[in-house]
Amino acid sequence: MSSEQTNRLASIGLLQGISEESMRSLEKRCRWRRYKSGEQILDKDSSDRDVYFVSEGAVQVVNFSMTGREIALARLQSGSFFGELSAIDGRPRSASVVALVDCLLGSLSPQLFKDQIVGHPELAVRVLGRLAGIVRSCDERIMYLSTLGAVERVYRQILLLAEESPVDPGNWLIRALPTHKAIAAMASTTRETVARSISLLANGGIVERKGRILHVRDRERLEKLAGALDDALEEDFSR
Repeated sequence: MSSEQTNRLASIGLLQGISEESMRSLEKRCRWRRYKSGEQILDKDSSDRDVYFVSEGAVQVVNFSMTGREIALARLQSGSFFGELSAIDGRPRSASVVALVDCLLGSLSPQLFKDQIVGHPELAVRVLGRLAGIVRSCDERIMYLSTLGAVERVYRQILLLAEESPVDPGNWLIRALPTHKAIAAMASTTRETVARSISLLANGGIVERKGRILHVRDRERLEKLAGALDDALEEDFSR
């Protein structure tokens, strides 16, 4: 077995700390497959119960509203895992998963996944932590959807995507701005709302777009607007 093959699970955070022998054994028991960017990995309500390890690439967990609008629930990078809910309770998938970029995934049967949890208590603790995180994330999402308007949610998503410049501390930017469709899915709104929201920010001098890079010129004001009422946004920018 090549070094590339023996290291396929090395980046998976859930498995850190188990012995090299156990890691090799687990890797051999996984079914490995590459997915192209945009390819469907799992469908909601499918009968698949495997747990998936993201060895390379990144995936997005999505759901769809009654009108067919895509809602992004999570983005999982290399080193992550998904599918544990169905593996644990045996019920159909609660969401769909698509490849954001070309990916290499390893899948493990529900029983083998449970065997690993039983045999390695530290894994069980990490899975519990993951489940607790899902509950907290759902609670937060429910609160945002119940209390914030669509424009506010877009602004909050921009704040979440922005990172401080490593060469210019104090300045924030989004290096590769997602498409309006992608941001709409994250914020549970429409592409038109995203376009209008970013346009309002640009007109107000709060952000500046250069190609795919979005510079946040006034983070403090953006934070205030993210908590403001939708009706007040137009008034703020018209002053």
